[in-house]
Amino acid sequence: MYAGAVAVPLILGATMYLTKDQVAFLISADLFSCGVATLIQTLGLWIFGIRLPVIMGCLFAAVGPMIAIGTNPSLGILDVFGSTIAAGVIGIVLALMIGKLLRFFPPVVVGTVIAVIDLSLMSVGINWAAGGVGNPDYGNLLYLLLSLVVLALILLINKFARGFIANISVLLCIVAGFVIAATLGRVNMDGVAHAPWIGIVLPFHFGMPHFDLLSIATMVIVMFVTFIESTGMFLAIGYLVERPVDQKALVRGLRVDGLGTLIGGIFNSFPHTSFSQNVGLIGVTGVKSRFVCATGGVILVVLGLFPKIAAGRGFRAALRAGRRGHRDVRHGRGERHQDAVARGFLDESPQSVYRRGERGHGAGRRAEVLFAVATRARTHSA
Repeated sequence: MYAGAVAVPLILGATMYLTKDQVAFLISADLFSCGVATLIQTLGLWIFGIRLPVIMGCLFAAVGPMIAIGTNPSLGILDVFGSTIAAGVIGIVLALMIGKLLRFFPPVVVGTVIAVIDLSLMSVGINWAAGGVGNPDYGNLLYLLLSLVVLALILLINKFARGFIANISVLLCIVAGFVIAATLGRVNMDGVAHAPWIGIVLPFHFGMPHFDLLSIATMVIVMFVTFIESTGMFLAIGYLVERPVDQKALVRGLRVDGLGTLIGGIFNSFPHTSFSQNVGLIGVTGVKSRFVCATGGVILVVLGLFPKIAAGRGFRAALRAGRRGHRDVRHGRGERHQDAVARGFLDESPQSVYRRGERGHGAGRRAEVLFAVATRARTHSA
């Protein structure tokens, strides 16, 4: 869950050339928002919450549109937050309508949507394993070998281990990969050392959001696609825990997708959704208690309040962005910054630094994709 929650801020931070502190804050805000949304989804709050074992996470289907909005010279990250807030509000309203359309979404439709989303994420994982698109060392043999080692360890543990060890194979292999990278001198902890121990995630940290109609319309379409995926996930979880999901329960669950997106926009995060990996986790672990997921939500909230946890990943993203350099197109000067790291990290505000194109998609989620493919394959075969 942690790997999935921090991947979206890393991708956007790299493509919009945010500073290491800004990326670290985005990660903290995302963890905090994921935790709050998970608590509402699992425990329920008024007309919100399906009350099933569901972990909420940041929506990967929105990455492309958010990059397009955030890197548009006439828009920026404040427009990303504005469109996220608006999409969340509209999503809450649309949830009732989607619930009534349940009979028009047979398993073949829902399954196809989920499969297409997962296939689109595979390229992100491959690019990340190669070092990230735009990295001067992209395709470095060391990166590829380290990724292969992590993948091989995951497969071996799942093949030969049993019980709790097998269930946390991805986490164990992430730790193993970190230790190997540290041994090879590929880990830099400077960002962690200078980050504060405790930080408060405040609403509108970057300023008041901007509301662009075209950006809002784009994000609403993304929310609609998300509702289709979540519908299939809710139905599958209801079957696994022997609590069939009816129209009323489905609407409550979809409302939290909208509410989580609204909370994300307010707290400087992004659209949120119910992770489809929940299905695979329940099938693999046999854990069907919603209170286990609620505890996970509490942990996510706590993680979001400790900037040192976010700074390590934020530093890496900022370092990669600094190495690539950027063009300041706001003033139309076309000045090229070739070595931002040597001169210190760029300190422009996120709404003032833009670039054209979509280079940088590689800062994705290797572990998340591997886990998604493994769990979905097992669920679909069943």
